[in-house]
Amino acid sequence: MHPVFFYRPGPTASPVHGGWRWWLNVWTPAAIAVAIICSESTDTFSANNTSSWLRPIVQHLFGPMQDNSWALFHHYLRKTGHFIGYGAVAFTFLRAWLYTLETHPRMSLFAWRRNSTLLAIASTALVASCDEYHQTFIPSRTGTLIDVFLDTAGACVLCLLVWLLCWNRLPSEDICQGIPSQPV
Repeated sequence: MHPVFFYRPGPTASPVHGGWRWWLNVWTPAAIAVAIICSESTDTFSANNTSSWLRPIVQHLFGPMQDNSWALFHHYLRKTGHFIGYGAVAFTFLRAWLYTLETHPRMSLFAWRRNSTLLAIASTALVASCDEYHQTFIPSRTGTLIDVFLDTAGACVLCLLVWLLCWNRLPSEDICQGIPSQPV
């Protein structure tokens, strides 16, 4: 598969879409990311359980911590995990949407990127909402709307980074390995 983050091939360069192998290649990373989120949404990854194995690691790296300092650090560490983890989920969704939407030849380069970005953020927000809702049924977990906003913010920041690092040039300057983007 071609590097979809740096250029959009012309209609003749696109492989035939719709075969099960193509869909599997495109959407498997997103499915794996969602599966990881589902596994982390269990009692095993509640704050009480993660503290028991994270604290020794952190104390080995940074030295002993008092209980009240650890509680605050652990809270921020978990929230940072939300932010970064859902940024990674958004990355897999962005990749999948870019490949999926590249089959629309009438869409401009900007519209293709914008629509893929918006769908990636919406997909990530949906996963975050489902995850937090699921956590309301687990006694050791709490599902909160604030976490949905934090997760969605992680998705937005990741997509912004892609725009800044990969798509900050004009389409005529947008190259990857010497292959110019095809205006559509």
